[in-house]
Amino acid sequence: MSDWHKSSYSGGSNECVQVREHSAGADVRDTQNRESGHLSFNGSEWRAFVTMLHSASK
Repeated sequence: MSDWHKSSYSGGSNECVQVREHSAGADVRDTQNRESGHLSFNGSEWRAFVTMLHSASK
């Protein structure tokens, strides 16, 4: 499984979410509450989410 990454838009703050992409999709967790676990998304859910973000940023 790959490493957790945070957005470059997060700056130096720890108030963000982290993403870990993998062959089955992606996992997302809150950096301040790592012990609470993470949300998992399958590949089609993750692609739909990323597509929506790209569309909203235009």
